[in-house]
Amino acid sequence: MAAEKTQATAGKAAIRNQIEENLKRVYETVLQEPVPGRFAELLAQLRAQEQEAGR
Repeated sequence: MAAEKTQATAGKAAIRNQIEENLKRVYETVLQEPVPGRFAELLAQLRAQEQEAGR
């Protein structure tokens, strides 16, 4: 019975590790994508407003 628990624990750890690796891979892929044009426009507008408010 102890061996079964050890195997189950090891199996769960392996699954968690695989999920973690997959999430990291997806996150890294998303980081490489360019910012969509509309978001870039909005960011530029926000920066312009911040500069105007700072003057």
